[in-house]
Amino acid sequence: MSVTQDSPDTLVPDHIARQVVTPEGHRDDEALFEAYRWLRDNAPLAKVHVEGYDPLWLLTKHADIMEVERQPQIFSNGGPEIGSHNPNLGSQADDAFHRQLTGGSLRVIDSLTYLDPPEHTMVRDIATDWFRPVTLKKWEDEIRVLAREAIEARLHPGTNELDFVKEFTVYYPLHVIMTLFGVPAEDEPRMMALTQDFFGTADPDAQREDVEPLSPGAAAEQFSAAIQDFYAYFDRLIEDRRAEPRDDLASIIANARTEDGEYFARSYAYGWFIAIATAGHDTTSSTLATCLEALAQNPDQLAAVQADPSRIPDLVNESLRWASPVKQFTRMALEPYELRGQKIEAGDRLVTLYQSANRDEDIFEDPYAFRYDRKPNKHIAFGYGPHMCIGQHLAKMELRVMLEELLPRITSLQLTGERKVVQTNFVGGLKNRPLVLELS
Repeated sequence: MSVTQDSPDTLVPDHIARQVVTPEGHRDDEALFEAYRWLRDNAPLAKVHVEGYDPLWLLTKHADIMEVERQPQIFSNGGPEIGSHNPNLGSQADDAFHRQLTGGSLRVIDSLTYLDPPEHTMVRDIATDWFRPVTLKKWEDEIRVLAREAIEARLHPGTNELDFVKEFTVYYPLHVIMTLFGVPAEDEPRMMALTQDFFGTADPDAQREDVEPLSPGAAAEQFSAAIQDFYAYFDRLIEDRRAEPRDDLASIIANARTEDGEYFARSYAYGWFIAIATAGHDTTSSTLATCLEALAQNPDQLAAVQADPSRIPDLVNESLRWASPVKQFTRMALEPYELRGQKIEAGDRLVTLYQSANRDEDIFEDPYAFRYDRKPNKHIAFGYGPHMCIGQHLAKMELRVMLEELLPRITSLQLTGERKVVQTNFVGGLKNRPLVLELS
């Protein structure tokens, strides 16, 4: 049952609220984006209460999300006390499972998404320099080699009939990030499986065998199990890089020290490693698949970019807006605040719906059209403010380099078969996209 607001007369229908809040509502992109549109038109800032979830404010407008995201001192990741709020939207059963597992805390991992300043700033600074564009530039040649190797290994001249997600896009970003990370190639299948476990928590097709499907708290149970498996692997990686540091990202993180000269607690290294191995891979894969799908649907745009490859960075930006692979984060208000004429109370939870913001008619002309040459393109696919994704420049480089290598070889691109999306209300994207790709 859903509640309010925007005006006293505005009632959000239950099916709209459930479409946005629950993982099940995210199995249908068309219905989901129609729900976003309805909210933007009728209740752009709406407080809803879906059975099994805490009451939630749904932020659907670009400007509102930016206003919230630029004020972490008011809108918190972790809550008034460390671990009192979960920035990843889950059911009440999921949160109860986390509390039981941790002894009362909702902070299940010491990664940036759970932290607030000044702790967030301190931990982010561990690898900030490594992710700057000037630093990443030295890795571009190696990333280009990896892109070419991916094309040669998984595609061939002539007709390629394949599921572009399952047989191509999931592998390239993972191989790039694991290479830069310093993880051996033979361990990548293990990382792939854990990544799918981590993000497939609410998707029955991605359920672990040791988790009872659809049970209360099943998503949290799978999430926690995946985290423990990550810990077991990365513990060995920390030991190795402290004993023998190398020129890789894992060494920077493993050997980071506090102002007192002591190593950071291992939990922070685990948080970094898991964030890079998951968000650094899955979102780029989703965006690449979405880009090829959009080009197949718009062959004139494919031809235009092939004729002028200098527009590929613009194509990357529009693909990020179109895919919006990170769907939302949830913040908690630490004090009363007025937003869009409504009173947010301390303790209220707010969901920043990035996918909706990236279709906001007040910001984007013809937002439901894919336009590779869109300018300006003020998407917030990487978030906004202090919590903006630290890996955004690497993701853009990976996408640009792959498209620079792949697009000139494409002579024909056609969609076939059934399209499926990941059933999760956190990180979205295609999980199936059959197509026929003709390469020169």
